[in-house]
Amino acid sequence: MKQHHLEISDEQSLANAGVHVTAIRLLVWREIRHRLDEAFSLNDVEALLPTIDRSTLFRTLTCLRDAHLLHNIDDGSGSQKYCICHHDDTRQCMGHVHLTCRICHHTYCLNDVRIPGVALPAGFQPEETEYIVRGVCSKCQSEVNVER
Repeated sequence: MKQHHLEISDEQSLANAGVHVTAIRLLVWREIRHRLDEAFSLNDVEALLPTIDRSTLFRTLTCLRDAHLLHNIDDGSGSQKYCICHHDDTRQCMGHVHLTCRICHHTYCLNDVRIPGVALPAGFQPEETEYIVRGVCSKCQSEVNVER
């Protein structure tokens, strides 16, 4: 039985996903995997790894996305966000709900909440589905309630 990519070593998870393991890719994947527990942007990764140039980080994130270790989230903030895939079949990552707080702009993955089915016209082949719920997170609600 194939082990889930989050249950094995960083290097093995990259190799199993078909990613050619380099020092930079391993470093970026290790930092993302062990230090970021919510959706993140290129700027967030840049802050974690300030000695690596931005274009290298972008290319590495693209490589990890193409290998289905990460998925993109367009949360409407104008900044591309990424999230680690938590499913055994990483191609299923597109099929869950995301929450975006309109105050702090954090985006959270609800890995266990599936996107509801949508009846599509005959012959239409979907390639990606996004389901974003926008609102106010509990932390921001608490801060707003304290200010009142």
